[in-house]
Amino acid sequence: MSDDPKSPDESGGVSPALARLRDAIDGVDVKLLDLLNERARFVQQVGEEKRTRRAPVYVAGRERDLIARLKERNSGPFPTEAIGHVFTEIISATRSLEEVVRVAFLGPEGTFSHQAVARQFGTQIDRMPAGSMREVFSLTQQGKAHYGVVAVENTTEGAVAETFDALVESELSICGELMLEVTQCLLSASGRKQDIQKLASHPQPLGQCRLWTQRNLPDADIVETASTATAAQLASSDHALGAIGSEVAAEVYGLQVVEREIEDSPGNTTRFLVIGRESPAPSGDDVTSAVFTIRKDQSGALHRLLEPFARYSVNLNSIQSRPMKGKPWEYLFFVDVQGHAEDEAVGKALREAAGVAHSHKILGSYPRAAASREARKGSS
Repeated sequence: MSDDPKSPDESGGVSPALARLRDAIDGVDVKLLDLLNERARFVQQVGEEKRTRRAPVYVAGRERDLIARLKERNSGPFPTEAIGHVFTEIISATRSLEEVVRVAFLGPEGTFSHQAVARQFGTQIDRMPAGSMREVFSLTQQGKAHYGVVAVENTTEGAVAETFDALVESELSICGELMLEVTQCLLSASGRKQDIQKLASHPQPLGQCRLWTQRNLPDADIVETASTATAAQLASSDHALGAIGSEVAAEVYGLQVVEREIEDSPGNTTRFLVIGRESPAPSGDDVTSAVFTIRKDQSGALHRLLEPFARYSVNLNSIQSRPMKGKPWEYLFFVDVQGHAEDEAVGKALREAAGVAHSHKILGSYPRAAASREARKGSS
């Protein structure tokens, strides 16, 4: 039924009670618009103050905590799960009055990176699709983009090696993180599974759907592409080719969803990092990422590297190793610790670990993703 008060209902007219309710809703909508414009005027003043102080337009911790507070205050019946989506767009729209933020990501449009950008920054930004993860770093480093968004690990397939390698080589800092639950779909032009002779996608989604593919498309030729959206583009012009990607990709490239939720593991989640040229100030709930190397001839070096974190009661969230290029059997050790590098205990632990290491680099201290905070509360 239409919300237009002039439209008839099933009885051929609009009841007085329904008309009054619709008039009340219209009045609330006008008040909401007035409040949005009041918020926008305050944001314009904030923008002037930031320009005076040369402060960053985007502050991940402030936006995360604002939405968290609103969720905690919500008494209903407005659904709490919708608050993040609504206020991300409100923040994005009013932030654009300060400056339109440019964000690079692995493109083209329709990738999961595209979805991650919309989740973190809203839609009132300049999106800059890049052809590779390296190009995301390059665009951000050169200042053509304010920020980049890159996938770093997945709960099914593990680390994204290209991102870890680029973080070591880049001068950029990690400015934020987000968790995106990834639901993979089988897409095709015809919508018929029996037409598919080839299956295309980025290596990560192909790995996330390996068992499903073996059961359902055992004879299909596998085609690796630079992104899920590139696979969708190929499928739009080749009826014998299916693509693994998102429903957004299906909409963008005019494909049909053959089957949904084909990932092998439920709750499949990808962690994305926001990279930029600025280092965020402590937010009160942060993560610090660092990379260390140790000499392979040093007995017990890894134990001594990690010992300061235990001694200063700094929680070690994760540790991952990557082989060093050109140095067989030597490794880079990536660690994520709870807290900001400016926190006293974290700073002491990092300095002592650096003293043990052959080399080290702080990749960034940044606000923890809201999903991480909620998961931690649920497990406490």
